[in-house]
Amino acid sequence: MIEIIYADSQIVLINKPHDLLSVPGRGPNNQDSVLLRLQQQFPTIRIVHRLDCATSGVMVLALDADSHRALSIQFQERKTAKRYIARIYGQPNNDSGSVDLPLRCDWENRPKQMVDFEQGKSALTHWQVIEYSEDCTRVALTPVTGRSHQLRVHMLAMGHPIAGDRFYASGEALTAADRLHLHAESLELFHPLSGEKVCFTAPCPF
Repeated sequence: MIEIIYADSQIVLINKPHDLLSVPGRGPNNQDSVLLRLQQQFPTIRIVHRLDCATSGVMVLALDADSHRALSIQFQERKTAKRYIARIYGQPNNDSGSVDLPLRCDWENRPKQMVDFEQGKSALTHWQVIEYSEDCTRVALTPVTGRSHQLRVHMLAMGHPIAGDRFYASGEALTAADRLHLHAESLELFHPLSGEKVCFTAPCPF
């Protein structure tokens, strides 16, 4: 069951569970996804953007072609605002900062991504400490760009992988959580019909 945060005739906002694909993957064992589950309730639903399988939180989907186009343009032109909550392993030296490192696919280890100053696409993440604890730090992450695995690789590059990250964490950082501790807490966008700026949130589950 997927929690519906909001729905009208143009859009649906959900709180995506962790460890669920946004769209069907390859092979019969990877068909379960946000899209297939919601198609049973909303037959015309369309994916606008994706969250990593392991990431939970707010996602928007469109119910018609015009809304899909309008929302897709907002994401492409970076008119949406996204805020994530993460628990990163260790304690950063500063209370806030930015990571500006270009990313590309690590083809030999797909779907992992990597920093590459020659072939990578620009990627920028702002971060702010919310709370320090003994082994981890809770941070708010604001991505300016939307590259695949951007937040996960940028935190790794800082030396503080996200707790429970099965792709990029190891040792104590991996075992510090039983799931990836990354959650899309809020999404701000312009409603495709009214043009009104709206913000949707889903409380962090960890």
